[in-house]
This record gives sequence, C-alpha cells and structure tokens, in this order.
Amino acid sequence: MSDISMTSLPANYRAVVFGASGGIGSAFVDHLSSDPRCGVVYAGARITLAPVPKVQPFAFDLRDETSIAMAAQMMSEGGPLDLVIVATGVLHREGLKPEKTYRSLDADTMAAAFAVNAIGPALIAKHMLPLLARDRKAIFAAISARVGSISDNRLGGWHAYRASKAALNMLIRNFAIEQATRNKHALCVALHPGTVDTALSKPFQAGVAADKLFTPDHSAAAMLYVLDAATAERTGTLIAWEGQTIAF
Repeated sequence: MSDISMTSLPANYRAVVFGASGGIGSAFVDHLSSDPRCGVVYAGARITLAPVPKVQPFAFDLRDETSIAMAAQMMSEGGPLDLVIVATGVLHREGLKPEKTYRSLDADTMAAAFAVNAIGPALIAKHMLPLLARDRKAIFAAISARVGSISDNRLGGWHAYRASKAALNMLIRNFAIEQATRNKHALCVALHPGTVDTALSKPFQAGVAADKLFTPDHSAAAMLYVLDAATAERTGTLIAWEGQTIAF
C-alpha cells in the first residue's frame, strides 16, 4: 500500500497538509509528494520545514487565525485546491492527560483540548474551504478518532479528548452540508487513522495487538486510498482507515 496515486483528482492536483511535522502528517506529505499526479503539496507546521521537491512548506499556529489566513492567501495565488488534510490533534502533553473520571475535569485542560482538536480545525476550514475547487471532486479531511463517536462509546473516560473529537465530527457534518450547496462533488470527512505508533499514542500502546498498531506510513496510505475511492455520498461522515463508516 506504499505507492498511492490519487486517480480521482486531476493531474497536477494541489494538496495541503496541516500538521506536516507530526508522524501521520509527515507520512501524508511523503505519500502525496511521491504521487506523480500531484503538482504541489503545501506542508504546514509550527516551524517552517525544509523544502523538498514538490513540497512547499509554510508555518502556522492552530491558535493564531492570522497565520492560517496568511497561509490561505499564499495558496490562493496558485489556483483552486483539490485536497486539504488536517492532521493535527492532542491527547496528552505536560499538564494534559486523559481523564479516568469526571472528578478529574479541569476547565483549562478541557479548553486546551478543544482549542487543538476542534477550534483549530474549524478555523482551518474557514479559510481553506473557499479555496477548494467547485467544479470537480475536492476533499477536506480532518483526523478525528473512533473514541469521538458518541454511539460507539462503551468505556467512558477521556472526557476532554472524546468531547473535542465529537465536536470536530459535528463540525465536519456542518461543513459537508454547506459545501454541498457550492459543489455537489465536494467531500468533507473525518478520518479515524487506527492506533498509530506516534507520540500521541505511545503511553497507551501496551494493550494494543501488534497487528493493530500501525506505522504512520501504513495509516496515511490507507486513509489516502479511502479518500481516493470515496464519492460525495460519503461526505459528512467519520471513516476509518480501512473504509468503514463509523456512526457519530
């Protein structure tokens, strides 16, 4: 699954990856830039990455809408975009970890989770959706998580992470409805990458079977395959790496 060609997009398609310095984000950039059909990949991170062939780096900050707007202005000069992927997210970091009980809830940590997992992607959508092509298939996709599904929740806990990803899923549904009025071929989806061997999942891998712990390369390739095969009928949904639709 390492060689991916986005045949449903036009030749010399223009792609964007927000979160390009992360494990999954960098794998997306590698796959897309290796696709002969891809014309350019705009790769966004908090610091400007080193340029490589077909990759145009840019700096942005999820909490700074101005930086996102400036990136959008730069991209708009090259014509319509065909694919935008938001590969950002936070589960844990210093001062932020998944809660096991509601007794651990804290306003600041909840706000931090929502800022990265829901508000940031929403601001990216605000500036990226108007740049997507309107006369052909065009994709806006954001990394979400199965644990953001309300109907699939059987274990509880992880309150801020679950709730912020559920909020992202709702935003994706909203964006899909609005985009459909602009382009009947548009696709706005949330993606579940599986359990991927990155810093985000590292503390929680102990109980994961070896064949269920994916490399970033494998997960990104699988999700690109899903996006390439998906049609507008799947817009507004949460899709797992293997193509399954997960109920919100």
